[in-house]
Amino acid sequence: MTNIIERDRQTVWHPYTAMSHPLPCYPVARAEGVYLHLEDGRTLIDGMSSWWAAIHGYNVPELNLAAQTQLSQMSHVMFGGITHRPAVELCELLVQITPEGLDKVFLADSGSVAVEVALKMAMQYWQGQGQKRTKFATIGRGYHGDTFAAMSVTDPANSMHSMYQGFVPEQFFAKPPQCRFSEPWDAADLDSLKQILSQHGADIAAIILEPIVQGAGGMRIYHPNYLQGVRQLCDEYGILLIADEIATGFGRTGKLFACEHAQISPDILCVGKAMTGGYLTQSAVLTTTHVATMIDHSPAGVFMHGPTFMGNPLACSIALASIRKLLAMDWQTKLQSIEAQLKSELWPALELTAVADVRAIGAIGVIELHQPVDLATIQKQFVDLGVWIRPFGKLVYIMPPYIIEPEQLTQITTAMKTVIAHLN
Repeated sequence: MTNIIERDRQTVWHPYTAMSHPLPCYPVARAEGVYLHLEDGRTLIDGMSSWWAAIHGYNVPELNLAAQTQLSQMSHVMFGGITHRPAVELCELLVQITPEGLDKVFLADSGSVAVEVALKMAMQYWQGQGQKRTKFATIGRGYHGDTFAAMSVTDPANSMHSMYQGFVPEQFFAKPPQCRFSEPWDAADLDSLKQILSQHGADIAAIILEPIVQGAGGMRIYHPNYLQGVRQLCDEYGILLIADEIATGFGRTGKLFACEHAQISPDILCVGKAMTGGYLTQSAVLTTTHVATMIDHSPAGVFMHGPTFMGNPLACSIALASIRKLLAMDWQTKLQSIEAQLKSELWPALELTAVADVRAIGAIGVIELHQPVDLATIQKQFVDLGVWIRPFGKLVYIMPPYIIEPEQLTQITTAMKTVIAHLN
């Protein structure tokens, strides 16, 4: 095992870590169910679903079978001028289960690329109407990915992208919503966005946001009425609404899609992460017939985007199996149970001196601290307790697989409280 760690340090560049002084890595030999089996023999309960994607856990028989079956037919074929059953059936299923009116599907590579696609769609939509709108509005504390257009709508003042200010396009950022999900609604929460629209509405192609839960920008959970208000403002100003459900889609918040908490439908929807159950990278951007028609009327006459691995048959087949497995299970009851347990077991952490806030929704549990954690130290402490949790900044949070059992979830929440209790 020491050999693989040293070889890794010599050549492999991991995300959000330095090459000269990298964060420690833990070699995984195999994974099954909710467990990560390390090469040194230790077993960890996974609290992260591999960055929120492995909703069914690991080594899932139905998803394995879908992959094996598709591999025996074709693993990939270009999507330009060619179609195939897995892509068609996946797009049909996505149209059936997503919010009303979204009936055209563009398949892409990853969540960040899906955001790029959505922003390009919005710009070409306005070109189709003879207008050049190149600005976007969003809300502070959001996160939409690490590629350049996605970074431009990720709050530069409060994010990991602050170093790129002045290089990425400048967009309009409203104050983030302050009303929490279950607290009384204050319509003044929308004032900042209203002011931006009143001053710059004619220049804005779309508003993009993460519905209900802001992910990597702070794991903030806001009031459904805010989302309803944004939908109304978009209608009032004739601006498109892009919902980034890459992290929240496919049941994570207790609804199949977070937009359902506010009973609204966006003009463009981005999904990814859990779509393939964590097996392969794939995303999708859904939009309305109206938006698609306006894009056709743009000077290009077509939508100008075409990923090499668009519609990858292997990813499409696994996505179909993953979504069908989700829909076949009583996922609503399971998510309600996970949320109730998270609230019961995490709320006592509010008594700890290091803790600033605790919040939960669906299969998302968050403990926010007063001070940022030392990642290498706290990561080792969690591993020593038999759980895999990857904090960032001031946030110690979990997004476990939906198949997690109550006693397994208790081991995770207990580890969170134990480690945090010993923080200075």
